[in-house]
Amino acid sequence: MQNIELPLVLFTVLSQAAVGIALFLALRAVRSCGCAGGACAATPGTGADNGAPSNRTEWLAATAAMAVALLASLFHLGHPEGAVRTLAHLEKAWLSREILAFGAFAVLLAVAAFTGKAGAGLRAAAALAGLAALYTSGMTYAPPAMPALHNAAPLGFFLLSALLLGASFGSWFAGEASQPMLRTVLLGSLAAALAVYVIVPCVWASGGTVMQMTSRAWLASPLYWARLVLGILVPLVALARSPRIPRWMGPLLLLGELAGRAVFFAATVHAAVNLGAPY
Repeated sequence: MQNIELPLVLFTVLSQAAVGIALFLALRAVRSCGCAGGACAATPGTGADNGAPSNRTEWLAATAAMAVALLASLFHLGHPEGAVRTLAHLEKAWLSREILAFGAFAVLLAVAAFTGKAGAGLRAAAALAGLAALYTSGMTYAPPAMPALHNAAPLGFFLLSALLLGASFGSWFAGEASQPMLRTVLLGSLAAALAVYVIVPCVWASGGTVMQMTSRAWLASPLYWARLVLGILVPLVALARSPRIPRWMGPLLLLGELAGRAVFFAATVHAAVNLGAPY
């Protein structure tokens, strides 16, 4: 098993929260325009979402989350002052591409937050850049040396995190007209997360030796069960009973994601664990 890797836990979870917020800002902007046949029926900022798509506070929140994420990532480096060298292998290293993609995403967030001018083009660019960065993360954390993760699982986990955190925290800023959409997305994402986090360890249990070890390590981790119960089941039941997303759900989901990501890094078994072992 690996270490918890707290800097990477914070970097991945907070950066995905920022991506989720930017994504739902863009989606709400499209809805508020009431676009039909390529023309908006309402002026952006005065439509169905009561101006929430251009809410500067929300852009600032996303920017702050991304800034903390990037700062946390520096503590994973042996020599933080040499962080610029992580961009040295863009042609072959997903890690270099991840840093570049999230750097570009952070710049777009900062422009929107500090200028207060987030038009349709900037909202779309930020959302697309965030999704591209999310993809690079999914590829970065799917190395061949970790058989359980050398597939689409990391990308699936990260996308679910962006949807859960983006919808829950986005509801703090969205207008009344967007609340039902956010609730629907969050409810569906929680149901999907429940299925994924139950099924994936079971699939690993039917794989090779290292995958089976990963399955047992995940299922034996208290953090896995805390993430499953407090980070998915409790919010799912509460949201099914509530007509809107409670304000406490965002922080609870954030804690659940942090616990789940700690399991991701600490309980996933590296293939090197069996080096030298007899068949």
